[in-house]
Amino acid sequence: MAAFVLPFEKPIVDLVSRVRELRLLAESDPKFEHELRRLEDKTGRLAREIFATLTPWQKVQLSRHPNRPYTLDYVGRLFEDFQELHGDRRYGDDAAIVGGLARYRGRSVVVIGHQKGRTTKEKVARNFGQAHPEGNRKACRLYELADRFGLPIFTFIDTPGAYPGIGAEERGQSEAIGACLFAMSKAQVPIIATIIGEGGSGGALALGVANRVHVLEYGTYSVISPEGCASILWKDGAKSNIAAAAMRMTAPDLLQFKIVDSIIEEPPGGAHQDPAVAARNIDVVLQASLRELLAMTPEELADDRYKRFRSLGAYVA
Repeated sequence: MAAFVLPFEKPIVDLVSRVRELRLLAESDPKFEHELRRLEDKTGRLAREIFATLTPWQKVQLSRHPNRPYTLDYVGRLFEDFQELHGDRRYGDDAAIVGGLARYRGRSVVVIGHQKGRTTKEKVARNFGQAHPEGNRKACRLYELADRFGLPIFTFIDTPGAYPGIGAEERGQSEAIGACLFAMSKAQVPIIATIIGEGGSGGALALGVANRVHVLEYGTYSVISPEGCASILWKDGAKSNIAAAAMRMTAPDLLQFKIVDSIIEEPPGGAHQDPAVAARNIDVVLQASLRELLAMTPEELADDRYKRFRSLGAYVA
């Protein structure tokens, strides 16, 4: 993985690198354990101090960090026997969305998520996590498969938005997203969504109509990107920092407005600094949510989802 460091995270990255080096030394020589604990505590304190004052735009940058764990990274740490399924049975396969069957804590489940690339070649192949219609239709096919066989669904959201190209529109992008919304809304199985990076527009919502929606501490969720919002409102994409603050798209705001059900804590410096800890934190929340939802009947699950989304927003008569 290529090194990439945002300006505001450099002090933390330097300390995290030293922690990793000390951790390796401590594995072979216990005398380094005291120094390791001290450095870990210092790193945690510094990260909390710096990240407590991050602006919304800086959090957007963190949510897009190219070193953040992606869906397949979490699948490898959280699930067993993952068997990826391909294609929408209409047009083709889309690598921007991955999905398939897996086992979670001994239970058969369906897992679906956006997947960005690491290298330039992989980023292009996965279209930077922007799904084409066939990607959304693949997700829809898996929703229907899970509903038919009574399998819980886990989704992982991390996309700037659905691909807006001419070809995608010609092949029915909005219809494909709408089909996902419909399939998720009527499914009589538990659906748990986790925003692991950026959640943009209908591309995110196609994986987001869930009974429980969680977001990582530095994840974001919005109807449009800050750059797109700034371009529309001020005809100036450079004002994206202003747009990010106005859109209230960071985790604390999402929780306040009940768009998400919980915020999952990230390790010091963000999920990309310690993916194993990030995965463990997600695992705790997924287990609790699944346990709660499995106590409901199929009809109650669909009704719970309906009530959740009907309760969003407010109006003044």
